[in-house]
Amino acid sequence: MTDLDQTAPATVDVTLRVNGVEHTRTVEPRRLLSDFLRHDLRLTGTHVGCEHGVCGACTVLVDGDPMRSCLMFAVSAQEHEITTVEGLGTQDSMGPVQQAFVECHGLQCGFCTPGFVTTITAFIAENPDPTIDEAREAVSGNLCRCTGYQNICKAVVRAAEITRERADEDGAR
Repeated sequence: MTDLDQTAPATVDVTLRVNGVEHTRTVEPRRLLSDFLRHDLRLTGTHVGCEHGVCGACTVLVDGDPMRSCLMFAVSAQEHEITTVEGLGTQDSMGPVQQAFVECHGLQCGFCTPGFVTTITAFIAENPDPTIDEAREAVSGNLCRCTGYQNICKAVVRAAEITRERADEDGAR
């Protein structure tokens, strides 16, 4: 029997830690992370736009780094911490990027917003005091058809301010 005669298993068990919770599902080995999140876990905040990794709508955080979930197999996400837009805030308490998008009018239709929110969250973690030019560069990999990006870039700078303010408040307690 040669390697070519062996076939991949029809399904595999996958255990992923998403937004702090472990989930085990049986899926095809070629199941994309975006499909796993949306269809298997019903976390529909991760949007799928181009399905080629170009638009950024499907961006999630993998161990804190932004990744295109439409380019990653669910099986390869095992043993990693996955954070979706749902894990970045609650109905009662928005995350700093979400709050900044509201304050700065950084969204219109909202389709691209989850990808921006996850991308910006990772960016601010690495650059807590960005300039507007750094903000523009940070979001350059995410496409939006409704805005001119000015308010999104303002939201990046504002989100960094909110993050610093919340850290100061936590430190004062």
